[in-house]
Amino acid sequence: MNETIQVTEVPAGRGVRWLVDAFDLFRRRPLAWIGLCSGWLVITFGLIIVPLVGGVIANFLQPVFFASFAIAAFRQLAGEPGTMGDLFAGFRRNARSLINLGAILLMAQILIFMGMWAIGLPMAPSDDQSFTMADYVESLKGKEWILALGFILTVVVKGALWFAPPLLAFHDLSMSQAIRWSVFAAISNLGAMMVYGLVLGIAFLVGLMTWGLGLFLVIPLMAISTFVGYREVFEAGRAPLSSEVE
Repeated sequence: MNETIQVTEVPAGRGVRWLVDAFDLFRRRPLAWIGLCSGWLVITFGLIIVPLVGGVIANFLQPVFFASFAIAAFRQLAGEPGTMGDLFAGFRRNARSLINLGAILLMAQILIFMGMWAIGLPMAPSDDQSFTMADYVESLKGKEWILALGFILTVVVKGALWFAPPLLAFHDLSMSQAIRWSVFAAISNLGAMMVYGLVLGIAFLVGLMTWGLGLFLVIPLMAISTFVGYREVFEAGRAPLSSEVE
């Protein structure tokens, strides 16, 4: 790929188109994408249940898997057959920087949580076994704004670094360079990012309302759209994606 990086500013409405184009790719290989995303979730939740270090490792690996999704989408456009091995393609492309990016995201999440606790987020007492979820919800009354603030900060951090995994997968960049380019691209395309995030969030809610069955579509769309958005913003000179998937 062209190593000359340029950021293109796109209209806000393109955020919806990223998901539409992602669906175009998904519907041509639905079983392959469902398999890739299912494998990712199985590995992630399998690591999370490992005591002490499992959750940390799972967080470190998330950018690697999203780089793998971008590589799988790129290979699909090139006409290459998809395999479950594509789930680990990110481990062969700048893996150290991708893992470091996962560490940065985890540290940011920890700092956000610590900030929420510092400004009054109640914590469940560790020595009271009778403390229930209903008790915790009751203790949150009047402090819902802390949860909202934490959610907004999390969205901002993840949105700012959204382009970083495909940048590391397709370009010979350091982690810090990928972060700078991702933040710049996210700010330059704030409207599209906000529309994309809003529509994707609504899609997740609808997917959950269908007893979770809709997530078999929504989760692959999230995975594929990472590449679609990257491609339009950083590879603007290429032909429109819709013309390549026909």
